[in-house]
Amino acid sequence: PSRPRRAPFPLPHTTPHAHAAERERERERERERDRRGSRAEVVSRSAWSVSSCKPRNGVASLRDDNLDTYWQSDGAQPHLVNIQFQKKVQLQLVVLYVDFKLDESYTPSKISIRAGDGFHNLKEIKTVDLLKPVGWVHISLSGTDPRETFIHTFMLQIAVLANHLNVWPRP
Repeated sequence: PSRPRRAPFPLPHTTPHAHAAERERERERERERDRRGSRAEVVSRSAWSVSSCKPRNGVASLRDDNLDTYWQSDGAQPHLVNIQFQKKVQLQLVVLYVDFKLDESYTPSKISIRAGDGFHNLKEIKTVDLLKPVGWVHISLSGTDPRETFIHTFMLQIAVLANHLNVWPRP
């Protein structure tokens, strides 16, 4: 009588459900990687523009990660930084470096964060008042509902509505 042949290695016990569960776990890991996307990925997948700038103080100075360089507007307020993304992104936080000790009256005192599909439908999500800030300012984009930890947008606009020069009387 012949015996059934054994596989040269143990076969894992799998079911169609196990395969589906593994595929779903892999899809979830992929979604999590997309959610976490690094700052560099967000920056590289976006087009930046500003309302105005002085020579050698434009978008490149704004994005170069060097605290010794900076964007300097050369026009009337509001001063705008526009960031447009190739696809809809999830954003949680805007982080700005400002230094009243160096910039004094030109330091922003009121900032508006706006989001939308493009220039045609930007909506204000957050307005922030700054009083002589020095260092990194973290602006959360989440709403009042704790489940709203991200905004989903094609465009983000940071508007400097006023600077410390406009604040009167000065504290």
